[in-house]
Order: sequence, then C-alpha cells, then structure tokens
Amino acid sequence: MLFRQACDEDTRRPRACASLMSELELAPLSADERAHEARVVATIRAAIEAAGGWLPFSRYMELALYAPGLGYYAAGAHKLGAGGDYVTAPELTPVFGRCVATQCAEVLERLGGGEIVELGAGSGALAADLLAELALRGALPAAYRILEPSPELRERQARRLGDLPGDIRRRVAWLEGVPTASFQGIVLANEVLDALPVERFRVGAAGFEALGVAVEGERFAWRAAPATAALAADLSSLTADLATPLPAGFVSEACVSMDPWLAAVTEPLRSGIALLIDYGLPRGAYYAPERDGGTLACHHRQRRHDDVFINVGLQDLSASVDFTRVATAGLAHGLRVAGYTTQAHFLLGTGFARHLAAVRAATEPSRESLCARTAARLVLPSAMGETFKCIALARSYDQPLSGFSLRDFTASL
Repeated sequence: MLFRQACDEDTRRPRACASLMSELELAPLSADERAHEARVVATIRAAIEAAGGWLPFSRYMELALYAPGLGYYAAGAHKLGAGGDYVTAPELTPVFGRCVATQCAEVLERLGGGEIVELGAGSGALAADLLAELALRGALPAAYRILEPSPELRERQARRLGDLPGDIRRRVAWLEGVPTASFQGIVLANEVLDALPVERFRVGAAGFEALGVAVEGERFAWRAAPATAALAADLSSLTADLATPLPAGFVSEACVSMDPWLAAVTEPLRSGIALLIDYGLPRGAYYAPERDGGTLACHHRQRRHDDVFINVGLQDLSASVDFTRVATAGLAHGLRVAGYTTQAHFLLGTGFARHLAAVRAATEPSRESLCARTAARLVLPSAMGETFKCIALARSYDQPLSGFSLRDFTASL
C-alpha cells in the first residue's frame, strides 16, 4: 500500500464483532504496542460504560485517533513514510508540492500577498516543497502557519523545515489552536478531511439507525440504536435529493462534524481560498446503492483493511469525503465553490509536466525512470488521479484558478 486510497469499490459491511486483542491483527505487535493498545482500549471501554453501554461510532473514532497522549494522532507512533502506516502524495514526489505552490503563488499574487495556514502538515514534505518553490518564484507568503494535532508529526515537521534557508524558516510557525485573527491568503489541507470522525448508520425498517460501539465480554461489538433526532434530520436531508432511495439495510457513514469544523478553520479567512485535497466522491456516487457498506477503512503498516476494532490507537481510521457536504458547508459559511476537480486535472492545470521535467533533470540518470513512474501515480486514473479530488472554497476572491482550468466538475456536486 503506497498511499491511502479511497475504497470506492468496497461494499463490505462492518463486522458484527471483533476482539479487543484480536487474532486478526495484520502484523504482530510488540510488547510496547500491545501495552499501548490496552491503555487505549481501557479508555474507550470506560467511555462506553460512562455512556450507558453504547458509544456513537464518531466518539469511538475520535478517541482512537485523538485521545490526549493515547490516540493514533496524539501518541508517538510513526505514521508516514515507508516505515509507517501509509504514504501520502507529498512523500512520493516533490512534483505534488510544486504544483500546489503554483496555485498558491497565483492566489497570493492576485491578493497582493498573504499567509498560508496548513492543516495537518504530515511529515512536512508538502510545506518544504511548496515553500522552496514559492521562494524560487519570489512569492513567499508573509507567514506559513501549521496546525498539527500530532506531537510526533510536529517534531518531524520541525526537523524537516529546520533545514530550509533562514529567510524561509523564519516565516514558519506552529499554531496551538485554530487561528482566530483574520488574514488573507490560503487555508490548505491535504488528506485531513478523511480523518474527521464520522457517524456510522444503517437504513432500518423503522427509520435510520446509528451503528455504535458496545462491549461484549472482552470484545468490542457493533450495536445498532435508533438515530437521534439530530442525526435522523441530517440523514434525511442528506438522502432527500438522491436519485435512488437508499434500500433497507444500507450501511454507510456521515461526517456530521464537517460543518462546524469547516466553519472554524475558515472563519478567520478574510479573503482568499481554502484548498482541500482528499479522496472522496460527490454525494450521489457516495451513497449509490452499489456502495452499500460505506468507505470506512483502516491503515496499518502499509496495509489497508476494514476491522476498526483491532490495533486500537495504533492504526489510522478514515472515511472517504462527501464533497457535496464540503461544498454545502462552505456555502453555509459565506464561501463559494471556486472549483472542484480530480487531482489529475488539478495537477495538470498547475504545471505537472513542467515540474516533473525539472525534478527529473535534477535526478541521477539511473533513477529518472523511477522518478517518472512515481510521479505518474499522482495523475493515473488507476492510482491517485481520479480517486483524489480537489475543491477550492473562496471568500472575497473571484479570480479564476489554474488548478480548475482544465475540467471543473462542480456541477456534479
């Protein structure tokens, strides 16, 4: 598994029950890892007991990923790169960061300058490549601020960006929380939306059911309960315009936290764009009958599987993005959809061929072919090119964006 790939074809249902210390682990855990998993399991089990024996899946996912000092993104597990659980586009090749920089430079120039706020900067590869390219273009932002929930990733980012020239490095700062002071520029997020906690649901005979987590002996188990009024209203709104009604028994997920999250991270943006890149689908495709089972996926040591109840706190949990929900949330908070397209079209529109040629020219001849093949994964339909999408949400910015100049699929939302 070379990158986190959307499970568009995945029609599997959640397993009825999975062991807390399951024999289904995809790779043996060390003693330290087992001890850490036990602490995370104990935390979640206590939350289930405090909630009366049943926990919404969104809360389970939140604790597994973000519980302070314990969750996957809050503890010290190595996540990105060949030695981690997955590899994202910026780690594959600097071509990705250079293309994103081209779009950022265009926006900053038309704004007359500004800042970039990156959400979840991973290993720091995107920031490093983007800033280096902006420096070459004479288009550095006044500041490059990073909001990173993972202490381990924050340390990696600091090490990587610490190697940049002083004039670039001085512009970089880490945020302790969502920025509150208004600014103009760009909010940037690559593979962040997929890690927002989601609600798991099922279409029942008597209405929508929430699929939550309970404890069964020494095991976590899926348990259904009637959807709350708020969740039922959200799902009713979500499904109202679908071409085909969802059949009884249909299982999927809904990211009800998208609206408040997007409102918080874009509220300080006075003028500019939010550029969000992730794997996902428009709503009509996301909730198509053949996609029964949803898109929930786990990544552990470069392997993808669907058992959310093993390697607890040690594996990534994610769900594909409903980009219609992203667009709707943006509109509700004073943003307009300035473009929506595939990653392939976005990269091609921002100079993919030119940037690849420059990277190849700086590569040892013996590695040029590998360099080209690796970069091609970003745009090939069978790899990341069509699975990943880019959406731009604009506020007080009405200029065209080169990343969406080749094809704009906003109408599909």
